[in-house]
Amino acid sequence: MKVLLMSAAALCGSMLAPAAWSKENPAAGEKLYSVHCVACHGATRAGVPPTFPALTDIGKRLDAAQIKEKIRKGGGLMPPFAQLSEQEVSDIASYLAK
Repeated sequence: MKVLLMSAAALCGSMLAPAAWSKENPAAGEKLYSVHCVACHGATRAGVPPTFPALTDIGKRLDAAQIKEKIRKGGGLMPPFAQLSEQEVSDIASYLAK
């Protein structure tokens, strides 16, 4: 019985870990932005329109799913960032949406 309870506790803990890990982190997103996005969109997210659009109000123009899709797949002159993990994409999107 003790082994069964220990196994159940371990299983429950492993099921909860991904949910805690996948929480969006705008501070991490800001760091990722400075590495992957700042060259085109600038440190203040003002961009150089129309070539590199401003991202200062992207949260008003696109919802979170659309922002993530744009990061993953790119479009126009923006390359896809397929090398980023889902967590990293979520972090960048949460930073941009604030």
